Amino acid sequence: MRTTYSHLARLGAFATAGVLAASPALAQDAAPAGVTPETAFVFNTFLFLVGGFLVMWMAAGFAMLEAGLVRSKNVSMQCVKNIALYSIAGLMFWVCGYSVMYTGVDGGFIGTFAPYAWDPVGGGEDTAALLDTGYSTASDWFFQMVFCATTASIVSGTLAERIKLWPFLIFVAILTGVLYPITGAWQWGGGWLAEMGFSDFAGSTLVHSVGGWAALTGAILLGARKGKYGDSGMVHPMPGSSMPLATLGTFILWLGWFGFNGGSQLAMGSLGDVADVSRIFANTNLAAAAGVVAAMILMQVLYKKIDITMALNGALAGLVAITAEPLNPSPLMAIIIGGIGGVIVVFAVPALDKMKIDDVVGAIPVHLLAGIWGTLAVPLTNGDANIVTQFIGVAAIGAFAVVTSGVIWFALKMTMGIRVSDEEEALGLDKTEIGVEAYPEFGQGSQRV
Repeated sequence: MRTTYSHLARLGAFATAGVLAASPALAQDAAPAGVTPETAFVFNTFLFLVGGFLVMWMAAGFAMLEAGLVRSKNVSMQCVKNIALYSIAGLMFWVCGYSVMYTGVDGGFIGTFAPYAWDPVGGGEDTAALLDTGYSTASDWFFQMVFCATTASIVSGTLAERIKLWPFLIFVAILTGVLYPITGAWQWGGGWLAEMGFSDFAGSTLVHSVGGWAALTGAILLGARKGKYGDSGMVHPMPGSSMPLATLGTFILWLGWFGFNGGSQLAMGSLGDVADVSRIFANTNLAAAAGVVAAMILMQVLYKKIDITMALNGALAGLVAITAEPLNPSPLMAIIIGGIGGVIVVFAVPALDKMKIDDVVGAIPVHLLAGIWGTLAVPLTNGDANIVTQFIGVAAIGAFAVVTSGVIWFALKMTMGIRVSDEEEALGLDKTEIGVEAYPEFGQGSQRV
């Protein structure tokens, strides 16, 4: 979402007349005054709703991706975590998250702690005030909420197969109700980073790297899965349960990303807005495709084989990288930005293993590192952004996310504990934490340890 969030959608209500006036041929075929404010209100709200339910569908994508990349004895756990975190995010973003992020920030650091109220039934009597916003406030809340849930989804996959359920969900509640909204307020809420000119169109840093930093701090404090790393630096592969399921999850995420980036135009009430949304869709698709191809080529060159998980994460890294600026790049630049995201994944996954940081699904390279790259690349295609301001934004948000996430993870570790026992980990969290196995017909003897 752009920095001038509160003004963009209402501008769409009046922009069509100017566009049509500049084109005599179009002006002859359309109403002289363009669309009415009410019509623009409808189209802007429609964009928020469609974009929102596409991003909501990404929750299914994360669930399927994670279910495919964990071992069969932990699949039910990942499914429970994903439906729970989406639900908690939905509640917490209403309880306080939206108001912290958008209400009364005014160039500062934080908004207000209060539940958010939306338009009255039928719009109420004061339609002029309603039209002045340019969109339904309920549609706006829904669109922002699904972004919040995405941040929590990033954390889930990294910490899979050894974290307790309830400490994880407590962290999710704090992340979605407080931490993510605060950093979001700095930019999209009109806070201090917005005043500086920081640019992050749809959240390479504000969504993806925040989730990535939270995942990284959690992984460090949680420790690696038992048997993942040997004493001599040996890395023992722990293959996931279903590559078809992981592939399905990736395609669902790819689809949802059109709502993620396209909806962040925040307006569809003019010819220019619709053209820009279309351009965003195209650039988003090019970047994802480039991430896949770049990761596959590099894997073939380096290892002589193509790991499907690298190809899948290459797509996601390309999507994350283009998210910071999907509108302005040319097609070639979109391909370059997304392709570099895919390259980052291929090098970062083994680098994390060398540091014995166990990231089960590769979320840290995809969301954190590709998110940083995409944010720093914004000045390459957007002349209004500069590298110093972009770096300040990345560093400030990273420092805040690391410190606050680290404190919360440490407090949870010292109080209720965040890791299951060795015996529970060996048996699988489906049995010990959930009580329902995803694949009961396999039997204990056939499960991979």
